[in-house]
Amino acid sequence: METIAPLEPAIRAIAPELIAIRRALHEYPEAGFEEWRTAKLIADKLTNMGLAVQTGMAKTGVVAVITGARPGRTLLVRADMDALPIREATGVPYSSKHEGMMHACGHDGHVAILLGLAQVLLAKRDDFAGNVKLVFQPAEEGPGGAEPLIQAGVLNNPGVDAAVGFHLWNSLPVGQVGVRAGPVMAATDQLDIVIRGKGGHGAKPHLAVDAVLVAAHVIIALQSIVSRMVDPLESAVITIGTVNGGFRHNVIAPEVQLSGTVRAYSKVIGQQLPWQIKRIVQGVCEALGASCEIHYSNTYPVTINDPSMAELVRHSANKILGPASVITAEPSMGGEDMSYYLAAVPGCYFFLGSANAERDLDRPHHSPEFDFDEVALPIGVQILQQIVLDYLKDGSVTGQT
Repeated sequence: METIAPLEPAIRAIAPELIAIRRALHEYPEAGFEEWRTAKLIADKLTNMGLAVQTGMAKTGVVAVITGARPGRTLLVRADMDALPIREATGVPYSSKHEGMMHACGHDGHVAILLGLAQVLLAKRDDFAGNVKLVFQPAEEGPGGAEPLIQAGVLNNPGVDAAVGFHLWNSLPVGQVGVRAGPVMAATDQLDIVIRGKGGHGAKPHLAVDAVLVAAHVIIALQSIVSRMVDPLESAVITIGTVNGGFRHNVIAPEVQLSGTVRAYSKVIGQQLPWQIKRIVQGVCEALGASCEIHYSNTYPVTINDPSMAELVRHSANKILGPASVITAEPSMGGEDMSYYLAAVPGCYFFLGSANAERDLDRPHHSPEFDFDEVALPIGVQILQQIVLDYLKDGSVTGQT
């Protein structure tokens, strides 16, 4: 296959297999903690390579360890494997066969890349010391598989010294990599609000308390938090994603349910947002004669890259793509449960360019039309291989040789 980066012959040789694996996974997407078919495919592939495989971690997680020629540190490399409840609209021959489920974020490609990494590293055991722990993680899209995996002991036996995660990224063209030290993905919290008014006839609003009207005021008022209560030099997002209420066109709704997401990079801002939201929602409801329930839950913390590990990834990617193609990634308000690994050990989460506008392969993530340029698959394998070799070669965190 054609590729933008020069590939080792062994990696070029497995490129068709990587595409076949990715497409097989794409046809049968599975929700978080339900990735049974996916996990079996992964376990079978790893077993056929001669690796000891641990299955059933955090329900559907799969873990294998590749040991180098000499004792040394352990590097964890993670790929997520769950899909999304989205009806696919790509029209490709390998479209989802599971109605209403789709790999709309590239996790099928992540699995293929990590399986490819396992295959090439097995032939290079003499080139590194220590261990590479391959982690195929469930439920990144929710409710989160990283924390349960850590609780199940994925960072132990052998103990993990550092972690690397990656994401195929349609905000970057294929052949580029984005790396950033420090915060790279936002903390993501979940907000659920129930607004209770008083139902009535649509022709007699004065005898009722319109929960729909109250909800409309709440939605608008919440936007004043980011625009007027958060430092303009800080980043925050409050998005109401669902609005549910009412029965009929001429009935005033007694109750409306809202749900949304709240995101921030700063710990201070993240601590301020819940009470600011509560104050505004309660105040609006009281002013308009309604009552409310507010449920606020923390989901994923900020994803923070260790500066030394980020430099290692940048250094390794430079060797494959050249410095001009390795950019400083823009921070994203998206969330990632890779954050849990990086809170426990030094690590780096980076973006692997996968877009190709000329082939109409640049639709955004979570779109029903999302797809990516599969040229990115072998490139990802080669970059990850280089990261492993640089980290485990001589004990230097920066990978300088």
